Amino acid sequence: MTRVKRGNVARKRRKKILKLARGYRGAHSGLFRTSKQQVLKALRYSYIGRKNKKRDFRSLWICRINAATRSNNLQYSTFVHLLKSKKVGLNRKMLAQMAILDPTSFQYIIRHIS
Repeated sequence: MTRVKRGNVARKRRKKILKLARGYRGAHSGLFRTSKQQVLKALRYSYIGRKNKKRDFRSLWICRINAATRSNNLQYSTFVHLLKSKKVGLNRKMLAQMAILDPTSFQYIIRHIS
């Protein structure tokens, strides 16, 4: 039986993991076994983080819209209901941007839908 040299393949596999682990503290960046565990955990957290980011931004936009509507004597829930009933096609991200960057146009929207 002929001899199989795996050095090149194994080295590439290890270097790929160690490259992903660059910047981790202590043995987590230098030793292959611990690096592999930490990289797998980091990839899991990054996947979960991408899902949580959407939730976090939506709640941030809702908080900003709520603050702007309450300063104009209106509740967030009634504001959103009025938007739906008047068929205004602005999403929460754009409404939050308007509430912060252009409050006069946001007040204009509030006056015209209520």
